[in-house]
Amino acid sequence: MENEKQSVALSSVIAAVFITAFKFVVGVMSGSLGIMSEALHSGLDMVAALITYFSVKVSDKPADEEHNYGHGKIENLSALVETVLLLVTCVWIVYEAISRLVSGDTHIEISAWSYVVVICSIIIDVSRSRALSRVAKKHNSQALEADALHFATDVWSSAVVLLGLVSYQFLGWYAADAVAALFVAVIVLIVSYQLGRKAIDVLLDKSPKDTLKIAKEVLTHYPQIRNYHSMKARTAGADTFIKINIHFDPDMNLMEVHQVCDSIEAHIKSQISRCEVFIHAEPEDEIHTLEELP
Repeated sequence: MENEKQSVALSSVIAAVFITAFKFVVGVMSGSLGIMSEALHSGLDMVAALITYFSVKVSDKPADEEHNYGHGKIENLSALVETVLLLVTCVWIVYEAISRLVSGDTHIEISAWSYVVVICSIIIDVSRSRALSRVAKKHNSQALEADALHFATDVWSSAVVLLGLVSYQFLGWYAADAVAALFVAVIVLIVSYQLGRKAIDVLLDKSPKDTLKIAKEVLTHYPQIRNYHSMKARTAGADTFIKINIHFDPDMNLMEVHQVCDSIEAHIKSQISRCEVFIHAEPEDEIHTLEELP
């Protein structure tokens, strides 16, 4: 698992280095703000890809005495850092685009290389986004998911820049390049919001979507359960942790209770990947707080 995640993350770093250098050279040659904004966007993607690569290496380390729940949240922190980098990109692109539109300095030199770099970028970004998304889903990795979104965003932003180049050269719309750059900024802003919200939710231990619903559904399959309460769930990287207090008949012996708890844990784990379940068994009596099964 670790080799696959690290391999796809490293290949993204290599792809990002190539795309960034290619866009920067062509952007400087042409003076295209659209291509230069893409170069900056890709440059920050390169930094983000490096962060992702190192976070993936660290996140799968097993729990130790100082990190009892593992190192998974480094992936969520990595995703948050990527969000900040994307927002920095937005600020620069918007400032430069508005400056050019206000001053009227919208002249650029378009060559065949302008089209080559954008089309190559789209092809590479589609390939990397699909590969990253596949491995992210397979291993429930938010860092790789964030990286996949970066490359997916590049696909759309590159397409907008390509449209801007065509409009500038063939339709005579000289503000098209700067307008295209503004559209890139909007796309980046939307992706930044999505990434940042998800990363912050995990870092603040927000209950993961549908996890408690799945766990509650599992409990309905066990007639030995009298009641349950204080069900909690949180995630750290790719791992999910669930805690439940379950009430059993006081006359059940310890071995029977233990077997039912093991069965419940196995059942929940079969429904939720990379999940650890902690069950506190209690006798059903008037002393304990009760919560009726739904």
